[in-house]
Amino acid sequence: MANKVEILKQEKDGLDVWPDLLRYSKSGFDTITPDDMTRFRWYGVYEQQPKAGHFMMRVKLPGGDVSSAQWRVMGEIACDYGQGIADITTRQNIQYHWLTIETIPQVIQRLSSVGLSTVGACGDITRNICGCPVAGIDPYEIIDARPLIREVTRYFQGNKEFSDLPRKYKISIAGCAHLCHQPQINDVGFTALVRRLNGREEIGFHVRVGGGLSTQPHLGQRLNLFARPEQVPDVARGITEIFRDHGYRERRNHARLKFLVADWGAEKFLEVLTERLGWTPEPAAPDDEPKSRGHDHLGVHSQQQAGLSWIGTVVLGGRLTADKMLAAADIADRYCAGNVRTTNQQNLLFPNIAEEDISDAKRALLDAGFVWDVSPFRRSGVACTGTEFCNLAITETKQRLATIVEYLETRLDWDEELRINVNGCPNACGQHYVGDIGLQGCLAKVGDERVEAYDVCLGGRLGPDAKFTRAIQRKVPATRVGYALENLLVAYRGERTDDDRFSDFVDRHTDEELGAFLGLDNLAMNDPTWMPPPARHTLAGVE
Repeated sequence: MANKVEILKQEKDGLDVWPDLLRYSKSGFDTITPDDMTRFRWYGVYEQQPKAGHFMMRVKLPGGDVSSAQWRVMGEIACDYGQGIADITTRQNIQYHWLTIETIPQVIQRLSSVGLSTVGACGDITRNICGCPVAGIDPYEIIDARPLIREVTRYFQGNKEFSDLPRKYKISIAGCAHLCHQPQINDVGFTALVRRLNGREEIGFHVRVGGGLSTQPHLGQRLNLFARPEQVPDVARGITEIFRDHGYRERRNHARLKFLVADWGAEKFLEVLTERLGWTPEPAAPDDEPKSRGHDHLGVHSQQQAGLSWIGTVVLGGRLTADKMLAAADIADRYCAGNVRTTNQQNLLFPNIAEEDISDAKRALLDAGFVWDVSPFRRSGVACTGTEFCNLAITETKQRLATIVEYLETRLDWDEELRINVNGCPNACGQHYVGDIGLQGCLAKVGDERVEAYDVCLGGRLGPDAKFTRAIQRKVPATRVGYALENLLVAYRGERTDDDRFSDFVDRHTDEELGAFLGLDNLAMNDPTWMPPPARHTLAGVE
């Protein structure tokens, strides 16, 4: 039996709600029907928490590649309609808050005037296609995949043949040598590599299908397929047709492509895909894909273009003010050939800076509040929307991430990459399954009061040894999390060797041992008056 969303999609396509949205902008919030409120998602619009007439809206930025003119308009919209804020998401989108039904058509018109769209930013449709934020400028990239991202985006954008998919559908395409586009957790991930055959080299892509997080995370399975660049759009079409026609539709929580792939297996999936394509793909190349676990591209780096550099800056939790957005547009105009890039780690990059302008560009960025020389805690932090605006969240996230980062920065001198991902519920928009440290929001009882808390999960990573986090300690009160992580990291430092990584430390210890390292006794967990003790660690991280 079809679920409620399937029924309303049969009654009216999500893309057909636009005339109704315009009508509601005149008749008011109270006239919106529940079914059309759901269909609004096809235009990137969600009802905001609290449900009192305000909306979130996502703007699709394919590959995160944005002109300064587009960025300036998005900053102006944040100022004029979004109460002065906007967020970079983990799909390289910009997300607004505080919009009203009366202003949404105006916002969409202003976005459209600079070639931006919200169509497909939410809903059962192809979402924003992710890519490498330094595509076309990274000296180590295998191929600049931006033309492919644009071509695949154009094909699916507003295409009613694919506007009724069983569930949301996420694609990433990149030629990055560092796997920064996270192909293993997308529904479809295209990863570039160089195939060496009969003494010659050829660039193409391996293809993974069935990745995704949410409450039941799956790693994508690699198909035995080598796709030349010109074949990528056709392969994307064929995979999407399979999802549309064979994907499960009975239960919303079992409708993602990952469930079909898990049941079919990669071999059967490729057989059906080959039938759809009408041509036989070549087998996958030998396993010489990039071996990186991912890369954030932050800091100052020389480009492939002689005399030019990019500066990758940290935007903790993705939260931007309108003033910072407008300053970024001005900097991009002056120093970056009118270009900025968003990342799927919620950060912002400034490319194309001439060697003679580096000092001035750095000064301008710092004056605007954009930083890059920061602690690893701050560099790699990711947070979902949280209870501030999301109807599904249980805990606040962005300020909590900032509080944890600030606490650890004052307690420990740290020089190793460490990814902290904060999620306000089990749905994993903050990707807590793939962080070194993943925090999943929940509630706990402390004394007589129910308080915000987090499940502490450890050991997630992508790349050749991909693993999801293990839940180590449940229901840690939010005010205790920083202290627990401090204890854990001190224990790691105490036994770390030169070639050790935090993930190695997690892998070699049991859940019970890791729980003990957190150092949370009954007093710390249950006493409402508890406070973390004074810092007891040296700069090296050990007493």
